[in-house]
Amino acid sequence: MTCVSSELSAERRDHLQEEYPGVEVADTPGPCDGLVIATKPDVALDALAGAVAHGARRVLSIAAGVATASLEAASGDGVAVVRAMPNTPALVGAGATAICAGATAGADDLDWAEGLLSAVGMVERVPESLMDAVTGLSGSGPAYVFMVAEALVDAGVLNGLPRDVAVRLTNQTLLGASKLLEPADRSAEQLRAMVTSPGGTTAVGLTVLEDHGVRSAFIAAVTEAARRAAELGG
Repeated sequence: MTCVSSELSAERRDHLQEEYPGVEVADTPGPCDGLVIATKPDVALDALAGAVAHGARRVLSIAAGVATASLEAASGDGVAVVRAMPNTPALVGAGATAICAGATAGADDLDWAEGLLSAVGMVERVPESLMDAVTGLSGSGPAYVFMVAEALVDAGVLNGLPRDVAVRLTNQTLLGASKLLEPADRSAEQLRAMVTSPGGTTAVGLTVLEDHGVRSAFIAAVTEAARRAAELGG
C-alpha cells in the first residue's frame, strides 16, 4: 500500500522521499480518509484545516500541547479527532505513547490510532486531563535518562575508567536494566531490592542518592514539566 505524506519544505520533501522510497511526498495534502498531523504546534491547526478540506474525516494529532477542542474547532463538524503524546524512542520502535479521544471520536477511531502508533512502541489510552502528566513523564522522560547516562559516564571516568569504556558500560547497564523492567512481572522496587545486598556497595550508593534527593528531584522534574505542558497548551 502506498503511503502519502505532505511537507511544505522542498528540502525536507526530498529528504523524506530519499529516506522512505515507499512514501509519496507532496507539497500539499491530497484526498484522504485518515490524517496524521505531525507538525509544530503553531502550524497544526492550519495544516489540519487544509487537510480536512481534502476530505479527511479522521485525524490523529501528535502536535504537542494542542488540545482536542482546538483540533475539533479547526476541523469542523463530522471529523473524529484523536490526540497523541509520543516520545523519541519511537524512532527505534521502542516508543511510549498515550492517546486520548476527542468529543466525537469513538472506539474504532482509538483502535485506528493505536494501530498506527503501536508500530513504533507501546500505546496507553488515557483521558485528556492526564496528557500533561504524560508529557512530563514519558514525553520528557528520555532526556532525564540521558542525563543519568551522562552522570554515570562522568562518574566512571572520575573513578579511573577510560571514557569509551565508561560509555559502553553505562549504555549496556541502562539497556539491561530496562529489559529487566519490560516483562512487568516484577516491580522496579523488587528489582532494586534484588541487587541491593545489606551493607553492600549498591546499598551505600543508593544511600548517597537518597541523601542528595535524587528521588525527589525526579518527582519534581516530572511535576514541573507537566505544569509547563499545561501552560504551553493554554
